[in-house]
Amino acid sequence: MQPGAKSTALAGCHGEHLKIRLKAMPVDDQANQELITFLADLLNISKKEITLVRGKTSRIKTLSVSAEVQAALEQLLHKAKEIIG
Repeated sequence: MQPGAKSTALAGCHGEHLKIRLKAMPVDDQANQELITFLADLLNISKKEITLVRGKTSRIKTLSVSAEVQAALEQLLHKAKEIIG
């Protein structure tokens, strides 16, 4: 996660992790909430289906999602790797 970017968008892969640029600053949990909102919109799911498990103050986050959402995230990661290389 890269807070304070010009816009919120997928920025590629960093190892096995997605790199996401967020417009929000890491103040008062704004960046974490924007991350959840961005992923929920991207995956067309409810924000309630995504939970921040680890990394509240870190750039590396661990999120918890349902099995169905996890499959969608794995597809997204695969597509991102194909696009970005």
